[in-house]
Amino acid sequence: MAEISQPSGAWYFEGDVLRIVPGHGKGVHLLRSSLGELVVPLTAVASVSHESGRKSGRLRLRLRHGADPLVQATGGRLPDAADPYQLEVARDRSGVAEYLVESVRNALLIEQVPGEPCDRYLLPGPSVPLTLHASDGEVTFDGEQLRITWGWGAEESKKSAGPRTLGLDDLAEVQWTPPVGWENGFVRFLPKGVAPAAVKPAHDPNTVVLWGLRMAKDIAESALLTAAVLARLPHPSAHSSAGGPGRGAGGRLAKAPEAPALPAGEGAAPDHDTILRRLRELGELHRSGVLTDEEFTAAKKAMIDRL
Repeated sequence: MAEISQPSGAWYFEGDVLRIVPGHGKGVHLLRSSLGELVVPLTAVASVSHESGRKSGRLRLRLRHGADPLVQATGGRLPDAADPYQLEVARDRSGVAEYLVESVRNALLIEQVPGEPCDRYLLPGPSVPLTLHASDGEVTFDGEQLRITWGWGAEESKKSAGPRTLGLDDLAEVQWTPPVGWENGFVRFLPKGVAPAAVKPAHDPNTVVLWGLRMAKDIAESALLTAAVLARLPHPSAHSSAGGPGRGAGGRLAKAPEAPALPAGEGAAPDHDTILRRLRELGELHRSGVLTDEEFTAAKKAMIDRL
């Protein structure tokens, strides 16, 4: 197992999952502490990196598109402090961070985790019920229904429309824009069959406004609620695919070639990079249907045994 612990949190890589545990104290963003421990399956990971700096570095985990409803909801617009897939690393712990990065990368190669988008969420959405205390109203979500009530800060057009209740079956989409500085943000719920309103968010009865300068609380509550709703709507990239191993004439399975051989001189003690390169080649042959599951498993085991 590879692990690293810092004041803002800890990462534990256990081969098939990466556990991300938030730190404690005022320095930890409310969104991270609200999410609690995240268990990220290796199959959801696209890449991992350690970015070094003069005073400190940063571990950064990138997930496959469509793997996590929180990433889907926030679209890369979370500030660094709120992003659970980043970890600030002290300079004297850079070696530990690099070891964790190498461990995850090797596992991605060995397990041949695909890089293409997911057709289902591999991480669960935030647990419910949830409440968003927006600047002009309040939104509650119990997992099946959204209820919007307006507060004193709402425009008269919203107050006159009264409370709104939307079931998941009524929703086509939910959009999230965070407040940045003095700029307001909003959460917009788009019902099915209703075109997006041409009015500003402050006047749209399907939108709650997040006033600027209320950053941590508004970002945490709004991102959590948006992700929870998205996790329970149909996946945006869902698709069906057909296909199988490559077939020759008459529909018979084509004969698979032998696994790539090591160049002369590498048979006794191939270096680490050579084996990882061969594993990548095996994965390509498997994905293209040239190698069957059984042949790929056997060839992969033989290569791993050389490590």
